[in-house]
Amino acid sequence: MKRGLAEHSLRWIRVRALPVVLCVACSATQAAAGDERILAAHDAARANDRAKLAQLAASGGGHPLDQYVDYWALRARSDTFEPAAVLDFLKRHEGDYLAERLRGEWLKELGRTRNWPLFGEHYGALFDPDQELRCYALHARHLAGDTQAAEQAKGMWLNADLPESCHQFMLALISESRVDHEAAWERVRRLAEGRRVTAAKAVVPWLPPGEQPDLAALELAVNSPEAYLNRLPKNFSIRRGGRELAMIAIARLARSDAAGAATRWQSIAQRFSTDERGWVATFLGQYSAQQHLGDALAWFKAAGDTPLSEEQSAWKVRAALRAQNWRVVKSAIEAMADRQRAEAAWTYWFGRANAALGDLDAAFVSYAKLSGQANFYGNLADDELGRPIQPPEKAAKPTDAEIAAAANDPSIRRALLLLRLGSDMRMEAIREWNWALRNRDDRFLLAAADVAQRNEVWDRAISAADRTNGEHNYDLRYLAPFKELVAPRARELGLDPAWVYGLMRQESRFVMSVRSSAGAQGLMQLMPATAKWVAKRIGLKDFSLARVTDMDTNVTLGTHYLSIVYSDLGNDPVLASAAYNAGPGRARKWRDSKPLEAAIYIEGIPFNETRDYVKKVMSNAVFYAAQFEGKPQSLKSRLGNVRPANGAETVPDTP
Repeated sequence: MKRGLAEHSLRWIRVRALPVVLCVACSATQAAAGDERILAAHDAARANDRAKLAQLAASGGGHPLDQYVDYWALRARSDTFEPAAVLDFLKRHEGDYLAERLRGEWLKELGRTRNWPLFGEHYGALFDPDQELRCYALHARHLAGDTQAAEQAKGMWLNADLPESCHQFMLALISESRVDHEAAWERVRRLAEGRRVTAAKAVVPWLPPGEQPDLAALELAVNSPEAYLNRLPKNFSIRRGGRELAMIAIARLARSDAAGAATRWQSIAQRFSTDERGWVATFLGQYSAQQHLGDALAWFKAAGDTPLSEEQSAWKVRAALRAQNWRVVKSAIEAMADRQRAEAAWTYWFGRANAALGDLDAAFVSYAKLSGQANFYGNLADDELGRPIQPPEKAAKPTDAEIAAAANDPSIRRALLLLRLGSDMRMEAIREWNWALRNRDDRFLLAAADVAQRNEVWDRAISAADRTNGEHNYDLRYLAPFKELVAPRARELGLDPAWVYGLMRQESRFVMSVRSSAGAQGLMQLMPATAKWVAKRIGLKDFSLARVTDMDTNVTLGTHYLSIVYSDLGNDPVLASAAYNAGPGRARKWRDSKPLEAAIYIEGIPFNETRDYVKKVMSNAVFYAAQFEGKPQSLKSRLGNVRPANGAETVPDTP
């Protein structure tokens, strides 16, 4: 299919009435003859075929995507980057996305090889360095005598999920005695609790000789905590290393079984110091909250003054919400660092806590900070303020000149051409598109969204319209393509089309060819096993997995599955949304033994991905409903309460 692209060159770039879009289509047609070379270079890059890439780079000329062939050829030699070749590419393509990308990859190689002079010379030209490069830059500054670099690095000290460049810099700080042994131990704990065993082992040699734990025992405590605790020697607590490994094992066990870990801990806790008991209590509190156990707040209280991580602070609030303990909700949010406390979630729940405690003026201040924002908490704040949710006034339509400027932007042109080359090039197209939108004003963003819509690239239209700050077009932000297919299917099954569109927007952004890392496919992102189960249940004839990518089949199966889950879970869209993402069994398990406000249920979902997913689906549904019904909406009334289990559910967790 990929090799027949010239024949279908206008599938993505469709001829429209406006001259500027015709121009894009003309470019696509003219480029089609060289598409095979671009695709061959892409295949060679994935195979790391240096010889083939060099041959293709030398034979090029005239295709708008030639720079990709040159980039892939250079990238294949990243282990021996030649500065002259890199600098030549950067000069020829200054301002383009690939120049930024190559510069970043070259800088990482310079950091790895400790070529600090060349690194320092070119780092400042990078538009948006990632964490790996920022740590290399801190290391370079530190070696150059900048005393502030070490202080900035200490702010990342307890973050276990850091790239190797950051970890190596931290090891350098330990070796120079810039941090004490207590801080080193704390880093070992955090790395081990996050299952970063190799990184944790690298810190161990910097601990005092009498405290260093056995490396094999450390690995066992992290990877098989229950087995480690079963073999715990009677005298384990004599040395600090023994106590630390026991603490790590308890924290690791709590991730999957907080109640069991708590029982284990209570049998040995008296052999630890107050500070050590506090550290373990923070993790028992966090994981008890994630598993919706009733003793979560008691464990947080037992932690005393032990500092909480951001994740632990969040789970303390969530545990208090499920317990309806508004005083703890308020105090836990007040104890957060300023940056975390300012996040939308905690701004909203701080307002709710103040309202529950009778301070309506303080509650109003919190809600006012969020009001009007097109997201879950902005919607909830508007509901609290009695402000019906509706799209803002539509911005003036982009002029022909504005559309021309967007369509002729080099990165947008390349993005559309890359999309024409098929799904293998989609990620490259998205990166080009995002590069084109950086630091753009609302008029450009609206024009770019218009260009994408005209070319039926729905996800990029949404991406551009989503970024506007003052002028908006919610018809583009909440696009509803394929209405003639989706809306009738939804209504036939008794589903709210606005909710179905809200879910579909979150699942695929209306890209039929998208496939998740887990294997979900199509507009409604169906897993193969789910598709087969639903097809059998509804009696779909002649079904094969190849049909999952057919739009009609995908929507039919997806809406039927959603309908089945929705019905089985008491016609509750919140539970059904959670089930669609994480499975019906989990959605059922996360309920309380009593009715629970749906917003609190959502806040307490243990999986970050699913929690974010359900928030976005339900907020999306509000705006689609406003569009479809032509009247203001309320998120709180749409959410309602989540009822407790009734024991009648029948949908299997993994069909």
